[in-house]
Amino acid sequence: MERIAVTSKNIRAVGYEAETSTLEVEFNYGSVYQYHSVPQEVYDSFILADSKGTFLNTNIKGSYSFTKL
Repeated sequence: MERIAVTSKNIRAVGYEAETSTLEVEFNYGSVYQYHSVPQEVYDSFILADSKGTFLNTNIKGSYSFTKL
């Protein structure tokens, strides 16, 4: 999955695959997580959020299942 770099203290890059509704988050410390069944609107809001970390913690973690790659 192609990822785009984002400005964040903890997140290096973010990718999204619309066909599978999969959100991929690469952290600065090297870990990569895929969040499943994430709607396009949530991804769009995530990309536009002033604080990517706060958005991730508030709107994605705990709301969607994930796989650590």
